[in-house]
Amino acid sequence: MTTTTQQLPEGFAELEPYLADWARPTRQERYAMRLSKTMEELGAFYYAIAPRAEEAITHLDAMDLNALPEPELRLLRLLYSMIIVSYAVNVFEQPRIPDAGAAFFDTLVEPAV
Repeated sequence: MTTTTQQLPEGFAELEPYLADWARPTRQERYAMRLSKTMEELGAFYYAIAPRAEEAITHLDAMDLNALPEPELRLLRLLYSMIIVSYAVNVFEQPRIPDAGAAFFDTLVEPAV
């Protein structure tokens, strides 16, 4: 008998294929992933998670964000990645910020959650 670890909360299993790339713990890692992807890959991720975002937020709102179980933490990180990807998909229509040259900003402090 094999035991499987639940990767995401119940009802969100269809998002599991995106975990390896997008459930990154830091904003810098999520942004680097955005830059490494094609627009087709970004769109596939965004259009898979965006319709589930409100449901995911409702699920997470019922919990203590400072003590999330691992499946919920992964879901939260997918939401963070969705936000970063949304700019590329909906605004810039490319992974990089247009007309920014080599400009980049570093995150000195991550959010508490």
